[in-house]
Amino acid sequence: MNTPPRPRLTVIGTGYLGATHAICMAVLGFDVIGVDVDADKVARLNSGEVPFFEPGLPELLVKALETGRLRFTTSFREAGEFGDVHFICVGTPQRADSGAADLTYVDAAVTALSRHLHRRALVVGKSTVPVGTAARLAELIRATAPAGDQVELAWNPEFLREGFAVDDTMRPDRLVFGVTSAWSEERLRAAFAPVLSLGVPVKVTDLQTAELVKVAANSFLATKISYINAMAEVCEATGADVRDLAEALAYDERIGGKFLRPGLGFGGGCLPKDIRAFAHRAEELGVGRAVGFLREIDGINRRRRSRTVDLVVELCGGDVAGRRIAALGASFKPDSDDIRDAPALEVASTLAGLGADVHVFDPAAMDNARRAHPELSYGTGALDVARGADVVVLLTEWTEFRRIAPEAMAAVVGARRIVDGRHALDSDAWRAAGWEYRALGRP
Repeated sequence: MNTPPRPRLTVIGTGYLGATHAICMAVLGFDVIGVDVDADKVARLNSGEVPFFEPGLPELLVKALETGRLRFTTSFREAGEFGDVHFICVGTPQRADSGAADLTYVDAAVTALSRHLHRRALVVGKSTVPVGTAARLAELIRATAPAGDQVELAWNPEFLREGFAVDDTMRPDRLVFGVTSAWSEERLRAAFAPVLSLGVPVKVTDLQTAELVKVAANSFLATKISYINAMAEVCEATGADVRDLAEALAYDERIGGKFLRPGLGFGGGCLPKDIRAFAHRAEELGVGRAVGFLREIDGINRRRRSRTVDLVVELCGGDVAGRRIAALGASFKPDSDDIRDAPALEVASTLAGLGADVHVFDPAAMDNARRAHPELSYGTGALDVARGADVVVLLTEWTEFRRIAPEAMAAVVGARRIVDGRHALDSDAWRAAGWEYRALGRP
């Protein structure tokens, strides 16, 4: 039996999701074109430079380019003529005037691509969108593409974790295929054949369910994170220890320990905007009360940031004006340079607004942080920003921060006071070294 040829793939949008998908699919053996309207980004990718921080991806980009199976372009015409399966991977940020998702980039990408689809092809949405978007885009494609009904739309939500994106693309824990025909499913299976050969489970469903999977998953994770942070608020009022509480809860297999770690809360380009967009869309559909709890989840998460600021202020005797604060971390999570909705930078900026002299260091996000927050000062390392500090505050749990010796930090600071915003440090070791240690939800 002859093996059918692999489909040729295009990836529309070369941000975090799109670039990762294009590079990994080329490494897996597909011929791939990545498309972006940003000519500078296209040139950087074609020269072998990944325009964001993601462990392992730069090496894979070089490998993929060397095979000749990957190239990047600004031409939608080239993509339309080349591709059999087209992945839509553009951003859906939160709108400035509401919690809703901004679909401007999705609509523009689908429209620009569809104009050049002259033969049978499959367009696959991977962007996170409100439920009902796929049905609307399918109509848009039929009205715009010269091939009309010969172009079908499917939905394949992404589940990438920043810092683990390569593994999550090449060895995901599941794939979801939202389709409207057997042909669409067959095309998707062909487009993921190397991944499926590893035994990765597939859930085939309708478009609406596929659209909901990502926001439902993120809402569940956000709920679990905010639940333990709500318990931290209770612990602060009672003198209990939220870390011990979380460990005790984790032994219950129905609950588990993942995402049950208290601290500064979640940020980034997914969880915050996704739960807001989900709540907004539910209101539009008339079922807002069903997910009303998401607004409280968002509120709990935001309060963790202000409470972290409070801890720093308390350690400074009630006033941070003129005090030097060392802020360890800027990215929303370790192994990333992503500062979108980063709790770390909100805390640092709030402290600066209160008159503190805030010095920030992050292993990967310094350039992004400087552009977004020029009002802050920046250093070359953790010990550099801690020099003469009245308080050190750990805001992103990078491994190198976890490994700092309390004695080494003590040798440079002005006062041995530390706020562990991520419950990442050994409190006993820091206290034994003479530090006043504070963390959310701990006595």
